[in-house]
Parts: sequence; structure tokens; C-alpha cells
Amino acid sequence: MAITRRRHKYYSRVRHLIPVISYISSVLLLLFIFLSFFAPSTVHNDRLHHSQHYFSISGGAYDRDIWSSINAQSYYGCSNASSKFAKAEDITHPNRYLAIATSGGLNQQRTGITDAVVAARILNATLVVPELDKRSFWKDDSNFEDIFNVDWFISYLAEDVKIIKELPPKRGQIWTPSHMRVPRKCNEGCYIKRLLPVLLKKHAVLLSKFDYRLSNRLKTDLQKLRCRVNYHALKFTDPILEMGAKLVERMRIRSKHYIALHLRFEPDMLAFSGCYYGGGDEEKRELSKLRRRWKTLHKSNPDKGRRQGRCPLTPEEVGLMLRALGYGRETYIYVASGEVYRGEETLAPLKALFPYFYCKETLAMKEELEPFSAFSSLMAALDFIVCDASDVFVTNNNGNMAKILAGRRRYFGHKPTIRPNARKLYKLFLNRANMTWGEFASNVRTYQRGFMGDPEEMRPGRGEFHEYPTACVCEDSTAKAKMGSGPPKLGTVSVPDKRNVDVVVKDQNLDYERDWSDSEYDDTSNQQQNDSYNETSLDEELELDELLSD
Repeated sequence: MAITRRRHKYYSRVRHLIPVISYISSVLLLLFIFLSFFAPSTVHNDRLHHSQHYFSISGGAYDRDIWSSINAQSYYGCSNASSKFAKAEDITHPNRYLAIATSGGLNQQRTGITDAVVAARILNATLVVPELDKRSFWKDDSNFEDIFNVDWFISYLAEDVKIIKELPPKRGQIWTPSHMRVPRKCNEGCYIKRLLPVLLKKHAVLLSKFDYRLSNRLKTDLQKLRCRVNYHALKFTDPILEMGAKLVERMRIRSKHYIALHLRFEPDMLAFSGCYYGGGDEEKRELSKLRRRWKTLHKSNPDKGRRQGRCPLTPEEVGLMLRALGYGRETYIYVASGEVYRGEETLAPLKALFPYFYCKETLAMKEELEPFSAFSSLMAALDFIVCDASDVFVTNNNGNMAKILAGRRRYFGHKPTIRPNARKLYKLFLNRANMTWGEFASNVRTYQRGFMGDPEEMRPGRGEFHEYPTACVCEDSTAKAKMGSGPPKLGTVSVPDKRNVDVVVKDQNLDYERDWSDSEYDDTSNQQQNDSYNETSLDEELELDELLSD
């Protein structure tokens, strides 16, 4: 009987516990559903990555301001000429004219125009307004005055170089200049040795295929002249500026901050790169067919290219990198891009990560873009303006637009400019299915130190000048003193010249020096390059470069 009573008492307690257990289970289930509903969605692209693993992605908290940094206020653009830099009227020789024909897309041509002004200065010659490339891959018949404000260009540089719109007639007839080419990275001595004798004899010289024809290593005053040309004298025409301003305003109306992404993922570029993105035999056939256009291209090893960081990141990989750096799903993105390989199929993962996805075609009506749409350079100029005005600029490539915008953003206050560390990120993307999102994000942030556009990323005198204009970036010692210790000096001026400060925007600053291989020639190797110059191989090289230009 005692045993029966104990059993009855035990079952009675269990009966009373059942409702309590059911209630707790229901609460836990509802809580799980609630959390699942608000958790960030997972994104994956089977075609590109062949992985069946998913992980949760969140912008998450970050230990820095992802839109700016106080360190940027210690630096400013400084490109005024020194007192030793003679006025153009005092050094320009009469009857000595230099003309150039540029090469490539808008930004490749921009480098040629910038360097042509400096070349004319070196030769004490009058510069004829540059002739733009109308026969390149980009097939744009725009003239200089269609893209740039030619009167502003001439007047702004009047004290540095004498510039005229066209050659004067010779004995009442049209003057045909003598045609020449100079090697890439030709230094000051190279121009004087090669061109000056011809100028003295012919009086007018036209340099064809003119882009990257000037050494990265020049006297400081000549480097600063480069900056005055690129960042001040080359001003777009009013219609381009007005349309560009409308696009920027429409992004700002939508969001206080926005990222601009220069995305190079066109079929031609992928074919040229020799990279492979997991699209199987169909992708290999498509890109191999395009690759046959260039006879000098050797058979490539796609895996090796990816390991060495020579392949552009996919749109999805760019998106994952940005999310890992702290930019959440609510971030607005402006995308400057040509035809993306396989179109929406390739862009879908990026749009899933960042649904607030815009381009000039979605921000403007067709009628507004009609005056520009038939000209690739004008459309590229609109993208340039919106990218330049962005809070953060991101690129998946190392083309001319990426380089020029990186340099410009350093000059105007070190605005955040993110360049993927593709060599290290490759391994991370390869193994991302085997790690948590936290581990992935932490590794991305570590690898991207030194690739964010910070003041200390590049030692002065190294790298491509258009990307790292260190001679034109100075330090404000007063601002630095208020902040305490800061990064090393890039310039030598301690008090800012406010005439040079157009914009000051804060930037992030991480204590890391970017890995860099300096491919610039010294004087000896440059001369050897000059002596072994081959016109035929150069033509092939320029044709390939046009693909990478913008």
C-alpha cells in the first residue's frame, strides 16, 4: 500500500509539471522563430564556388568608423609651384611645338594629357591641346573640348606651360608635325635626348600612342605640376558636371553615406586575364574564344593567377569583403560597370548582400542620359564624378580609373579607398565554407590592412605616381600635434596652404604597410628599355591595355 501511495504521489507531480514544460517549450520555440526571422540571410553562388555550406552574414559591430577617420585631417593636397619654378613666358622657346595623340579610354587618356603638359615643360615647348583617341577599343569620336573645359585648361596652366588649341599655319599652309613615339616611363633626360634634337630641327613634333610615357621619378616641381593638371586643370564640361551632380544628389537623397564600386568583370577582361571562375566547360569555351583575339597571349594557369592575386574579385566576393569590413545590408551602393559576364546571374549574389544597388541607368531617366549614352568617354566621366564624390570607393581591379581615383582621393583628404588584397583574400574565399562568419570577417579585416587608402600605405617615391601622388600630399603639423602621435610624413610642408585644400574628408588609418612591387625603372634600365624599343610589340601592348583602361 505504501508503494502504491508513493507511485500515486509521483504521477500526480508529473501531471502538474506537464503544462509547465509545454509552456516553456512553446516560449523557446517562439523565441527561436523570432530570432530566425530577424537573422541576416545567407548568400551563396553554387556556380562560382561549388560549396554546399552556408553561413550567416552580418555587417556587425566594428572597432572603427567605417566611413571616415580622424587621421585624414592631418594631410592635405599641396601642389603649388615653388619660387624656383620659372614662369612659362620666361622659358618657352618660340617656334617649338609639342602635340600628342592619346591612347585608350577616358582615364588612360587622362594620364597621357597630364604627362604631356609636363613633357612640354621639360622641352620648353608650347603644347597643342591634345588629340583624343578615336580608333581605340572604346570607339569614341569625342574631342578634347567635348569632355574637358578647354578654356579652363589653358588658363589654369598659363603660368606653367603655354598651351594653344591648334598649330599655327606654316607659310600660309597647314603645318604637319613630325611623328614620333617615346618609350614608356621615359625620364627627363630621355625626353631631352630623344625629342629636343628633333624639335630644334622640325619645330613641331606629334607623339602618338601617348600614355604612361613619363617616368614616375621626376623633380618635385614637375610632380606637383602633374597634380595641378590632373586634380585642377582637367575639369569636365558643364553638361557633364551638371548631370554628374544630379546623380550624386540622387544617391545622397537616398542615404547619408554611399559606397561607389568600380566593377570590372566584362567578358573581354576575364578572357584577357586568363582567370577561371567555376563556370565549367561552357565558361572555358566562351573565354577561350575571346582570348584568341590576342595572338601574343600565352596559355595561362588560372589557378596560379588567382593565387598570385592577378584575377579580379567576383561581384559576390566584393560583397562578402565589404560585409566583413562592417558595411551592412542597409548600405547603399553605386556600381560603375560595363557589361558584366553572364549579367544578372553573376550580379545576383552581390545584390542579395546589398539590395540598395544603383547605377546611372537606374538613377536617371533615359532622356537625361541620351546626350551622353552614345559616347563611352562621356558615360565614363559620369561614373567618375559619382565615384569621386562617394564616401567610400571600392574597386576589384587595378585599371586606370581605379588608379587615378585612388590618387585623387588621397590628394583631397584621403577619402576611404578600398583595394582588395586579392592574393591573400583568394585563400580565404577558397576556404570560407570551412569557417564561421566571425572567423572569415576577422581574417578579411586583417588582410585588408594597408589596402584601405590610408596615408601611410605607401612610402614616398614608390608605386605608380598617378595612384600615389606623394609629392603632392603634405602634413599639417598643427593638426597632428592636436591629435598626438600619427603616421609618418608624406610631404615636407608643415603649414597648410588653404588654396590647395579643396576637400578634407576623414579616413580610416591602420598601422600596416601595403606589400608592393615597384616596377619603375631606374635611369640605367630605362635607357636600356629605350634602346631596345620595339614598335610592333608596343602596338600589341597598347591594344591589350585599352581593355584595362577604365
